[in-house]
Amino acid sequence: MGIITDIFLPLALAFIMFALGLGLTGADFLRVLKQPKDFLVGAISQIILLPIIAFILIKIWPISPELAIGVMIIAAAPGGVTSNILTSFAKGDVALSVSLTAIISLLSVITVPFIIITSLNILDLNNVPQNISLTNMALSMFLIVTLPVILGMIIKKILSNFVLSFEPIAKKISIFLFVLIGAILAERNNVIAYFAQAGLITLVLNVVMMIVAFYAAQLLGSGVAQKKCIAIECGLQNGTLAIFVATTLFGGGVYLIPAATYSLIMFATSLISVFIIKKMD
Repeated sequence: MGIITDIFLPLALAFIMFALGLGLTGADFLRVLKQPKDFLVGAISQIILLPIIAFILIKIWPISPELAIGVMIIAAAPGGVTSNILTSFAKGDVALSVSLTAIISLLSVITVPFIIITSLNILDLNNVPQNISLTNMALSMFLIVTLPVILGMIIKKILSNFVLSFEPIAKKISIFLFVLIGAILAERNNVIAYFAQAGLITLVLNVVMMIVAFYAAQLLGSGVAQKKCIAIECGLQNGTLAIFVATTLFGGGVYLIPAATYSLIMFATSLISVFIIKKMD
């Protein structure tokens, strides 16, 4: 498992973010200026509301401090790479989904360390390692998350013809890696124990957040397609990044269990939600 978490996991995450960069253009960032209201609803739902809901759950749920931190780690993670595809299946705003995934992933260099360290301070957990540097965490995430996205965008600009044919392949590989990592870390021997410890709380977090995001978008968003997009985007987290953070900061173990269970649960709940909201006009 050491080789998987120390070598394969960072490389897989870097490739996933590189593949995201290959699919981005300047228009994906400029779109935020054209759809500021929809973007803000999605971003606030994911960056602020999701961690708040997670924090409320860990305060009222009888779980260990290690699992509580694990729940906050998955809640702090940006959207997952499959959200764009599922948004398309649901007939949602795919362009908005791409913009949300890209920008929140880049912002995660700041938001993830801030949310985790703030959670540790508020929870005042004595038996959890406290020697965590905000700067070191941000630097690690920059190298694994931000830099690959930027490299992907640069390569797309320089080798546009090559990227045109390679980008769909890279996207399929990244989705495969995304699913594979969750499956490896929630291996057959551990999956029942994992779900016994964190399955219910991560299911509740996932479902509640999608419902909250859906109605926040209904209240403040501009249309049905945007509402579908925001609900899906807030339900699908980057479990690979969450597992990387849990492993890098806390050595994995119990801390990564919520990320592993959430990563498996979110595919089932998202497919069900796609089936439901696809029929909305």
